[in-house]
Amino acid sequence: MNGGAGTSPTKLAALVAPGDRIGYEGVWRTVKATTTDIGAMGGLFVRVTWEEGGTERFRAGDELVTERARA
Repeated sequence: MNGGAGTSPTKLAALVAPGDRIGYEGVWRTVKATTTDIGAMGGLFVRVTWEEGGTERFRAGDELVTERARA
């Protein structure tokens, strides 16, 4: 799941966990919580709640650009 040389690390949306930092819409956001959801056509989604406020829904198989968690 982590990118090779010259690419950003990624993680499948289904594997995102609280504390992960995700590059989304040009901003780094921190995952506060995740829940699963079923779409209208039966697809699996992950609903992410951000520490910075708001939520977003991703298909479970979407690759999200990640940043290593800060110690």
